[in-house]
Amino acid sequence: MKAPFLIVTLLLLLLAVACGGLSTIGAPAAADPTTGEDAGAAVSPVGYQPEQQSSTPAAQSDPAAADALETALTTLYQQANPAVVYIIVPPLGSGSGFVYSDEGYIITNNHVVAAGSSFEVVFANGERRRAELVGADVDSDLAVIKVESLPAGVQPLQLAEPGSLQVGQFVVAIGNPFGEQGSMSLGIVSGLGRSLVSQRGPGSGSTYSLPDVIQTDAPINPGNSGGPLLNLQGEVVGVNSAIASETGFNSGVGFAIPVQAVRQIVPGLIAEGEYHYPYMGAGFDDELALSEQTTYGLSQTQGAYVLNVTPGGPAAAAGLMAANASTGRGGDLIVAIDGQAIGDFADLNSYLAFHTTVGQTIELTVLRNGETVTLDLTLGERP
Repeated sequence: MKAPFLIVTLLLLLLAVACGGLSTIGAPAAADPTTGEDAGAAVSPVGYQPEQQSSTPAAQSDPAAADALETALTTLYQQANPAVVYIIVPPLGSGSGFVYSDEGYIITNNHVVAAGSSFEVVFANGERRRAELVGADVDSDLAVIKVESLPAGVQPLQLAEPGSLQVGQFVVAIGNPFGEQGSMSLGIVSGLGRSLVSQRGPGSGSTYSLPDVIQTDAPINPGNSGGPLLNLQGEVVGVNSAIASETGFNSGVGFAIPVQAVRQIVPGLIAEGEYHYPYMGAGFDDELALSEQTTYGLSQTQGAYVLNVTPGGPAAAAGLMAANASTGRGGDLIVAIDGQAIGDFADLNSYLAFHTTVGQTIELTVLRNGETVTLDLTLGERP
């Protein structure tokens, strides 16, 4: 059976194609010592730039394998593209989005609609609708707009199950790069568990990074923002959001908001227009190195080390202990939440973001002065 091998070979050849794009990447932001939220790498959302042309080398392959690949991709496109929309925000710019429900709710990026006062949605068949903003969340860079009706035959895209994505898996991005409506690009999942820094202004008093962000080399260019990242079954695995580049062009490092964020946050945006994040009220070392293990006097590097606790916050009420400000020692090392092992702050942040809600009581397992201690902590709402 040669066909599967040849299909993969052709896909790998296609992935060698480079595409242009514009964005910038800033210096990494430090973890906030008050909230304990890890700022992660500062990556800007994609903006607008005249399209850069690139050449595609001819791929040599068995005709049967090429036909099979073309059939798979064209079928996916025919099924998914009608639900992908072009969002015009006059006179500011444009982006992408996709149909979330039969009621006319459409998911896009917060940064696509944040500064807009009116929105025009163009569907794949050319029909246009006015849309209104339903809700938006700057920390996840998700937003929901709504049209009164969908064109005939347009069906919402299906969401993939959380945790179903793997590094190396093929993914497809559909959107409107440089205003070219209904463009599709192909790539793989390059990495999982990345973080995307919130676009909150510096005067907000807090920092946050969305966990479990998808890294992909599927070309994501200006105008792709808000469009779906799909698996080869046509299910949404992420929402395309940003690229990291030092040259101003796509360099194969794109980022998509994970589907678990869509599942967790979008219902709140539809119901209330905003999302309420759970809050511990503690600051953490974002990743323990061997040198820090020695400095803090810890028996292991696996876990989230408590550097400070906000007075009057949930962590303080639960009795969580912070490190001594002078020596850096004596803080609790969180090694599990509700029985789930915590390897570092990213694991803790992911669990809080996607498995808890405001008012929920969680069980923390901590190492304190060589002993294992269990604490019950009732989560508050993040300021």
